[in-house]
Parts: sequence; structure tokens; C-alpha cells
Amino acid sequence: MVKIRLQREGKKKSPFYHIVVADSKSPRDGKIIEQIGTYNPMTTPATIIIDKTKAEEWMKKGAQPTDTVKALIEKAQ
Repeated sequence: MVKIRLQREGKKKSPFYHIVVADSKSPRDGKIIEQIGTYNPMTTPATIIIDKTKAEEWMKKGAQPTDTVKALIEKAQ
């Protein structure tokens, strides 16, 4: 199964996330299929950049977004 989820980047206590499409069995920071956006919670307000067309294409193909990513997609609109 393919999931749309967050991949953590950044230093300790300074998180930065890539929004990626990955196999559900791969580790959090492991192999990905495609990067479709970024999320930076350290800015005020948090910066969310998502390629909505790619996200919609992957969801039509059957990719399931995690709860967090689903909330970020709704917030970005």
C-alpha cells in the first residue's frame, strides 16, 4: 500500500518535513517514490507548500494520506 506521509529532516529540536509518497512498509526516512511538498512548523505561521495536483493524482491512484497530512492538505487550501 502506498501512503502520503511526512519525512523528517532538520536538526535536533528544529524539525522540517518533506511531504512524500512512499510504500507503507518503508521506514519513515527511508526510500520514497516522490516528494510532493514541504512543511515547516518552526515559522510563524507554519509554512505549508503542497503540489495539490500531484497529491490528488496519487489519491486517485489509491495512495492513503496519514491523518496529519490530510489535515495539512485541508489547511493549505
